[in-house]
Amino acid sequence: MVVIRMSRVGRRNLPVYTLVAADSRRPRDGKFLEKLGQYLPKAKEGKELVDVNVESVQKWLKSGAQLSDTVRTLFKRNNITLA
Repeated sequence: MVVIRMSRVGRRNLPVYTLVAADSRRPRDGKFLEKLGQYLPKAKEGKELVDVNVESVQKWLKSGAQLSDTVRTLFKRNNITLA
């Protein structure tokens, strides 16, 4: 099953999470299918999500992918609506 989740990159005390579509059996920072955007937790309020490709997220959801709980919460908090 394909899951849209976060993969951690960045450095110590300055994490950057990449939103990816990945096989659920792969490790968190392992191989992924497509990069969908970035989440910067240390950025200012409202500027955390960067370069989110909403069209690709919708394409993955239509083909049966699932959102992780954390990604779903991020999208709600930043008013990103998925049809």
